[in-house]
Amino acid sequence: MIPIRDINPSRKFPLVTLTLIGVNIAVFLYQLQAGEKIVYAFGLVPARISHLSSLYTFITCMFLHGGWFHLLGNMLYLWIFGDNVEDRMGRIPFLIFYILVGVLGSLVYLALHPSSTIPLIGASGAISGVMGAYFLFFPRASVISLVPLFFFIRIIVLPAWLYLGFWVLIQIASLPGESPVAFSAHLGGFFSGLLLAKVFERRPSRMRRRRGFL
Repeated sequence: MIPIRDINPSRKFPLVTLTLIGVNIAVFLYQLQAGEKIVYAFGLVPARISHLSSLYTFITCMFLHGGWFHLLGNMLYLWIFGDNVEDRMGRIPFLIFYILVGVLGSLVYLALHPSSTIPLIGASGAISGVMGAYFLFFPRASVISLVPLFFFIRIIVLPAWLYLGFWVLIQIASLPGESPVAFSAHLGGFFSGLLLAKVFERRPSRMRRRRGFL
């Protein structure tokens, strides 16, 4: 299933979500010019992460991608699910949350593949964390999706809990053959987002509570 959009309007302009999309696209365009050397310099390589000088790759790997399909797929998911989560958390907390769940997703992959020499790249872990927060905050929101059925494509509308729950099951089922796709990082990010979303949720101020606004 390919999500097209959700029916869940946000109240504020999604500045951080759009900025992250713009940064990812800009870095990928630079990556195309720089070649594979940038992937090995800034991707997360588990086998060398024991060196403190490589810790920065937990952050930099989130902004590298393996191709246009990888990039555009990730940005589509970030656009659909990111604006509402940003709206619920606030801009700065959302940015911190995004980076944190991305790092935690990478840590799960690192724990399962400590000797791998293949660079881990992509925003999927962080975006999966955003999806975990969306699952918690907006389970009944509608997600419009394309479903390919042989030679036909059907458009269906599903509640977010069902769409994201099915997505999680696909990641779990794909774990045994996860190379070259890091499904464990997806799951690590998703469940990190699910667990941490409430910590980053914006609380209404005392003044707004007193006036009856939420």
